[in-house]
Amino acid sequence: MVKIARWNYDGGTREGFVDDDNCLALSEGRTVQHLLQAGLEETLSIAAETRRTVRPVALRDVQLLAPLLPGTIRDFVAFEEHVEGVRKSIDGVAGVVAEWYEAPTFYFTNPHTVTGTGEVIGIPAGCSELDFETEVAAVVGHVPGSEGRNLSAPDAHRHIFGYTILNDWSARDLQRREMKVSLGPCKGKDFANTLGPWIVTADEFEHLHDEQGFLPLAMAVEVNGEAIGGDLLSNMGWPFAELVAYASQDSVVRPGDVLGSGTGGSGCLAELWGRNGARTPPPLKTGDSVGMRVDGIGSILNTVGERREAVTRVPARNRPGTKDGGGRKVRETVTNH
Repeated sequence: MVKIARWNYDGGTREGFVDDDNCLALSEGRTVQHLLQAGLEETLSIAAETRRTVRPVALRDVQLLAPLLPGTIRDFVAFEEHVEGVRKSIDGVAGVVAEWYEAPTFYFTNPHTVTGTGEVIGIPAGCSELDFETEVAAVVGHVPGSEGRNLSAPDAHRHIFGYTILNDWSARDLQRREMKVSLGPCKGKDFANTLGPWIVTADEFEHLHDEQGFLPLAMAVEVNGEAIGGDLLSNMGWPFAELVAYASQDSVVRPGDVLGSGTGGSGCLAELWGRNGARTPPPLKTGDSVGMRVDGIGSILNTVGERREAVTRVPARNRPGTKDGGGRKVRETVTNH
């Protein structure tokens, strides 16, 4: 099994491979992004050479980081059960909108606030309903001769370099307000995403795909050691190859892009709130631990930190202006002389 990681050790950051209980660093100046640019086949050769030539460091002696610095993060909503429960929680409406079945849907989240396993996740200002989302993410790599544009599903499958776990941390009360504007989410989501513990290369899963391309990997999440929910990754509405292909339409996917599956069924608190009709289990609080496990990939564990106390919401100004002949307000035009 080839696992690709980043870690802190002896005062510096290293990038390379995890082999059993050891870390094997790439040569000076080489990074995970270099591997993604090289593509899967070349990376497997580099891994074999690294095992033969590099002195290992014990995994227990390092602090794992997020396994890559993503170029972009697209997060899909590919589990029907999750959509149904969260819609009830956020909008108070039962069922799944018809449009969900017509095509995959995703949003772009923040690649600059990515965290790794073991890190403390602070509660954002103004949030009293902190939540998690249990996901798997596909990581895009280079395919010789492909620009990553307008891919078919079979071609997109070749662009999947590997898989990692994704926790899409969510401030539900902030998200609830934002979604009423029919745009976003923004501050309800962009404060943290956890990736880890490493990237497992896609060749390790090739024999597990069913005839439609789905992966039956078990996903599970627990809070403070207590099981909260779980699902099979194969319960997605679309296999990952179709999600990558959809993302590439009239656009591009590039090495280092991350595409999340969306939350598996019972994989977050908001979904359970919608089903239970109450905030049970309760929102996360300072000191809580959140652990996620996915078969074939591994596990991540994070602790919830303090809430940042600040006022960040800025109300819109009621601007003075005139009205047109139809009674509609028109912003005044100021001419500089």
